[in-house]
Amino acid sequence: MDEVDIIPEQSPTDIVRTNQYSINDDSNDLIPTYLPRLAEPIIIRGAGHVTVFALNNKFDEEYPQALTHKVSRDEYQETIKRVNLILRKNVPINFKWLLCGCICCCCTIGLSLCPVLCLNKRSKNDVSKVLDWENARLYHKLGLHWRLTKQKCPNNAVQEYVLMIEFRPPLSLSHPD
Repeated sequence: MDEVDIIPEQSPTDIVRTNQYSINDDSNDLIPTYLPRLAEPIIIRGAGHVTVFALNNKFDEEYPQALTHKVSRDEYQETIKRVNLILRKNVPINFKWLLCGCICCCCTIGLSLCPVLCLNKRSKNDVSKVLDWENARLYHKLGLHWRLTKQKCPNNAVQEYVLMIEFRPPLSLSHPD
């Protein structure tokens, strides 16, 4: 009977300590101890030749290896095609308005650039709506979230819009809302 392991009783301080935040040494950020660490988001950069106000005219269609067991290649290709279709229609028009605005800029004291800004904002909103629809239709069920975000280029200080695929934490049934 002496060989039986006795489980010690937990004191309230031990429970509080396990629910407090701990410091992760390698990244110096605060992470709750009960939340799993998620994978780094996948970044899809623009691959086109025309960029108007940081919005490229198409995104890279190459399937990322990090999505191999998360989403099918066909679903990924379909989402990228929808986004690229919107950009293929809107960005060349934005570029033409930008050229007209630059030519007339001196005469209009810069007001000729306002249509380009409005058209660019509309293009970004259209892409965001498509991504929200795709998220609600498929990707949230798979634990993924697509969004259009502005990010610095790795080799210079210029910013560009990229597609970011974030991994969402799985639903925890043991913790209340």
